[in-house]
Amino acid sequence: MIQEKLTDFILKAIRNNWKIKALADYKGKSFTYGDVAGYMVHLHTRFEAYGIKPGDKIALLGKNSANWGITYLAVITYGATVVPILPDFKSNDVHHIVNHSGAKLLLAADHLFDNLDPEKMGELLGVVSLTDWSVLYDGKSIPISRMAEKIENLHQKKYPYGVQSDSLLLPLLPNDKLAVISYTSGTTGFTKGVMLPHNSLAANIVYANNNMPLSPGDAIVSFLPLAHAYGCAFEFLWPFTLGCQITFLTKTPSPQIILEAFSKIKPRLVLSVPLIIEKIYKKQVMPALQRPPMKVLLKTPGLNKIIHKKVRQKLVDVFGGNFHEVVIGGAPLNKEVEEFLNKIGFPFSIGYGMTECGPLISYANWDKTRIGSAGKVVDSLEIKIDSPEPGKIAGEILVRGENVMAGYYKNKEATSKALDKDGWLHTGDLGLLDKDGFVFIKGRSKTMILGPSGQNIYPEEIEAMLNNKPFIQEALVIEKNNRLEALVYPDYEATDKMNIKEQQLTDLLMKYKAELNKSLPSFMNLAAIKIVPEEFEKTPKKSIKRFLYTMTN
Repeated sequence: MIQEKLTDFILKAIRNNWKIKALADYKGKSFTYGDVAGYMVHLHTRFEAYGIKPGDKIALLGKNSANWGITYLAVITYGATVVPILPDFKSNDVHHIVNHSGAKLLLAADHLFDNLDPEKMGELLGVVSLTDWSVLYDGKSIPISRMAEKIENLHQKKYPYGVQSDSLLLPLLPNDKLAVISYTSGTTGFTKGVMLPHNSLAANIVYANNNMPLSPGDAIVSFLPLAHAYGCAFEFLWPFTLGCQITFLTKTPSPQIILEAFSKIKPRLVLSVPLIIEKIYKKQVMPALQRPPMKVLLKTPGLNKIIHKKVRQKLVDVFGGNFHEVVIGGAPLNKEVEEFLNKIGFPFSIGYGMTECGPLISYANWDKTRIGSAGKVVDSLEIKIDSPEPGKIAGEILVRGENVMAGYYKNKEATSKALDKDGWLHTGDLGLLDKDGFVFIKGRSKTMILGPSGQNIYPEEIEAMLNNKPFIQEALVIEKNNRLEALVYPDYEATDKMNIKEQQLTDLLMKYKAELNKSLPSFMNLAAIKIVPEEFEKTPKKSIKRFLYTMTN
């Protein structure tokens, strides 16, 4: 068990940075650490007035915002369990998660609550607005909308002179207490509720403090979904405990909005998913490098280094020009993009994790990592590869230690499949481990396709090659009738710009298929490439929901 208490990290951060800006909405309101404390205490008083006890579940539904962050902190420091719900979930999924978790209270963004039917969440005491803390709905048992006087009296009794740095008290909750039930969608089926104790979150914070480049007062931009473990841990919770200034992008973060925010806020650490990096590479870097004069210059010794230096500086400026490194996680990074970024000396690192570890499993600083790897296992975990030759033959990645979840909520069967009797978490990911301890991810065991003669085919490898081709936005490789097929969603913006007609695009895809099949082993050859008319449905980590397409094809 980690010695440092999660609530102690939060309390010290607030007391040490009372008058410093803590949380802000991009182009909106901001809060000091003292302000955050005041709202947290107000919510604590509300919870008590409503009869919510430590250990009860409180659901949280909304896009990234300062109020979302304040609510999250209030719930876990009260001793309740927060149930963060992704704002992309359909109303039926929200109803199911609230009911399955047994949440007593729901705090929701007004526009998201409008899509819900509270009658289908019958156990709720009520629903509170994330916008202004007003009561949106009274449950059947007690009218929480009529408790304003009771709340005021409780607050006055606890803090007669107001909330001050030296009077703020938070319970030092034990790290074995349940902090979060995280219902995250995945690429292989419907979500399960991952139970993360305080210990898992504290272990991630301790590792980040000792190994990641961030200091008190640094600026952070939060655009990854806070209801997902990756964004919550490293764009919000850990930076908050350090005393950083966190700005939330409150709208759906398009690459344009993200880059605009980076240029204004100039964050000291950038977290990203591969999709953002790959789009920048494909839209801003590749077109310039593919011009005939540039191709000649890149082949000229001396000049190529100058060009690479200029490209590197342009990319650094794109991300605000003030960061230590860009940490990429959530999905595999395209191999060509990774190799190019490495060639120009761009400061990036690829981490590996999963919600079940809250989330971090492996990482290494950009100047210490190894190309193609996801770093080394974190200090608080053990790792092993379920393979006769872990350095040569890919096997399932198993981890054990402080970060690991307590199990899946109300799902003993799924828990027993994921956690064996010796405490090893079976990640479902395939990988290799080199002699120096670097982790190399090969793919998902559930997405691996068995070739005609027993060969292991990782569809991600073929997809990466297709995704680098002009006029392809994204690709998905599936197995159909014992043959490999690629489903392709075209880059319609590019085809329109170049006036590419439908038949021309079809001919181009046939050409790509021939080129790929010539370069790939025969057992990995594509039998067909088919165009899909709409963008693939994705998880919040921007991974394609494979199960939707393998089931229907």
